Order: sequence, then structure tokens, then C-alpha cells
Amino acid sequence: MKLDKNTRILMVGLGLIGGSYAMGFSRRGYRVSAIDVDEGAIAFALENGYIERGSAAADPALISGADLVIFALYPHLLIPWIAENQKYLKPGVVLSDVTGVKSCVVYEIQKILRKDAEFIAAHPMAGKEVSGVRNSDDGIFKEANYIVVPTDENTFETIELCKGIGETLEFARISALPPKAHDEMIGFVSQLTHCIAVSLMTCSKSEHLVDYTGDSFRDLTRIARINENMWCELFLLNKEALLAQMEKFMAEFKTLHDLLEAEDEEALKEKMRLSTRRRALFDK
Repeated sequence: MKLDKNTRILMVGLGLIGGSYAMGFSRRGYRVSAIDVDEGAIAFALENGYIERGSAAADPALISGADLVIFALYPHLLIPWIAENQKYLKPGVVLSDVTGVKSCVVYEIQKILRKDAEFIAAHPMAGKEVSGVRNSDDGIFKEANYIVVPTDENTFETIELCKGIGETLEFARISALPPKAHDEMIGFVSQLTHCIAVSLMTCSKSEHLVDYTGDSFRDLTRIARINENMWCELFLLNKEALLAQMEKFMAEFKTLHDLLEAEDEEALKEKMRLSTRRRALFDK
């Protein structure tokens, strides 16, 4: 299957990312429908033209009419939804997702999925410090990374279709990683950074931080406004990889602590020079 304007897309889940996908596809002339348990989210998406049709229940007509189904659900909801509703899927349908962890869901889905359907995982590295379809904004994709997460079960054509989702929504960079490598990398670049932001906001009992902080603290803690239900689930599902990254970070932080305690000025400066060189790569 090739992604084009005749592709009928079904979004399952209309939170921030699901809503932003629906907005982005619809603005580009694609036919989009949606399923979400929140009737208000469906109504909002219909009123604002993000979707053509919607339902607060797993409507067989919407499911069977879709060529491409993209899931924007919590991980613990994704596998049961597919297990229960895959009987309605049309032959040849492609399924994808936006889930932040992969190894614990991808292989299980591919194991239970009908042989005439194909699941290809993806992870849009985008977001905001707010949630819900009312905060949808497909502009968040323009400077963001998009990761395709294939397995040996995926065909070349479907991998290309999944890349086409990222291209259509105008992500800045599109890459590919297998599930385990994805989870290890996400443990570092996403989950660890959220752990650090949360720790910064909880390690001081001062009620007056807002009166004294500058841009550095605000920048470092931007992501500390966190959806505790989603992120707690992601942390636990990726526990092994995240703990490994936390241990590496704590060891590096201990090194800085010891250099400072020893007043090793040159070694401290070299750490800062290394940090500056590596950060400069993000500015190109």
C-alpha cells in the first residue's frame, strides 16, 4: 500500500499527538476518521475539521473502512484494543502507532495480529507541556525527529509507507531503529531527561524558586510539567533500559562532584569543552 490522498486513515486516540496527526493529515487533504472514548474529543475534532467521522466506541464501520490505522493510546490499552477489534480490520490494512516504548508491545502485536494485516511501529519525538485534542498543533512536528521502528516481520513497502507518514507530516528528520535500540536510546534522550527535570523540581522545598530562577532553570525544567499516568507507565515498561541510563548519569554526575571537590580546574574545564562540542552538533 502507498500513502496517498485516497488512503483512508483512522486515528485511535485523540490526545495531543493523535489530534495533531489528525489535524496535520486533514490540512493536507487526507481523509481522516477517529475513535476515542471521550465524546467531547470527537466533537471538538469534528467541529474543527480534524476528522470527517468519529465515534466514542470501536465502530466496526470506521475500523473496516480504514486503509491505515494509527494508534495514539497508552501502551497498556494498545494490545487489548487490537486483540478485541482486529476482526473488523480490512485485509491488507497497515497499523502503526506513536507509543514511547516498543519492545514490550511491538512483538506481542505482531504475534497476535492477523496474517493479512501488518503492524509497523513509529515514534514521533514531539510534544508539548499540555495534553488533549484541544491543544493539537501539527506545527510541533516541523523541527522534530520521527523514528520508524521495524522488525524482521515488516516488509520494505510498509517501512516506506511508515516513513511516508513522517514525510507527510513534515518531520525534520526521519530515522529507523530496531525496538531494543529504540528503547535504549529513548531511555537516554527522553525518559532520563524527564527524570532529571522531575528531580530538579522536587529536590528543593523552597516555595519561592519562581522568584529567583533564570532561563537556565526554566529551560531545564520545562518538561517537569508531566502527565504522571503516561510517564509512569513508560518508565515502568522501559525499566531496565532507563535504570541503566540513570546509573550512567549518576556516575557522570559523581565524576563532576569529585572533580569539584578536588578543585581540579583543568579537568572541569575539559568536561565543559566536551559538553560544548557535543551540544554544538544540535545547532547545525
